Amino acid sequence: MGVKVDRLAHIPDKKQALLRQLVDEFANVPGVAAVVLGGSYASGNQHKGSDMDIGLYYLAEAPFEIAQIQRVAESISLRPPTVTGFYVWGHWVNGGAWIQTAAGKVDFLYRSLNQVELAIEKAQAGIVERDYEQQPTHGFYSIIYLAETEICIPLYDPQNQISRLKQMVKPYPPKLKEKVVANSLWSAEFTLLHASTFAQKGDVYNTVGCLTRICSNLTQVIFALNEKYFIGDKRVTEIMSSFTILPKGYLQNITNILAHPGETPRELIDSVAGMQAEWQSVVALTGGTYQPAFKL
Repeated sequence: MGVKVDRLAHIPDKKQALLRQLVDEFANVPGVAAVVLGGSYASGNQHKGSDMDIGLYYLAEAPFEIAQIQRVAESISLRPPTVTGFYVWGHWVNGGAWIQTAAGKVDFLYRSLNQVELAIEKAQAGIVERDYEQQPTHGFYSIIYLAETEICIPLYDPQNQISRLKQMVKPYPPKLKEKVVANSLWSAEFTLLHASTFAQKGDVYNTVGCLTRICSNLTQVIFALNEKYFIGDKRVTEIMSSFTILPKGYLQNITNILAHPGETPRELIDSVAGMQAEWQSVVALTGGTYQPAFKL
């Protein structure tokens, strides 16, 4: 399989057997440049009901045929699987398959090596892209490609493409840290101004929307300050709880605000004030280096 057995020791035997079967099949599919194990089983955060995420990498100029992926999916599925073409799901999570197997649910996720490498190069220059429509809760950030690359376990990598990409994401890019911190803090600051106006009018819909948006921005800042690649909103507060750079009481405070934002103008104003305080506590982590993009 091309991967050390001890790296799969945390995976149940039935799932390990399925992985070996899949690698054997995909190794014979033209255009499959690499196969990796991703998601919670790669990061070690899986639970009993976790899906297995299998990344299928290809070169844009020589992609695999979807019919071949359909064939593999059907060979392991208990019922007709969902298999898509390229870029059907969106620009970033750009297609794949949902499959129910005897070993549990398995997802295939297509990844263009060209696109992943470009995202890494842009991140090294401090450029981050976000696709809000692609993925709940707060969209897909191009940084996620770097996080996936860092944690994934190569199962089939004959040309060492994944190994090469893994080297590219080490260490955390200084320009990425600088830009994520500055841009996300400014976005949160700008959104706080709008939230205050909405709260004074008793506009629950827009005030609460601003509060969640601010939290999303602050999450990006906290990940960057800790030089950790953001991998998505699932379990994000649990992940942040292990960070060394985090304001005291931050996670409980934002949980309290989001759980009970209020209905009346007074309640909403208090919630915005509470979020303003949390924003300030994150700004303090920058040691005075943060400067707003504009003077308001």
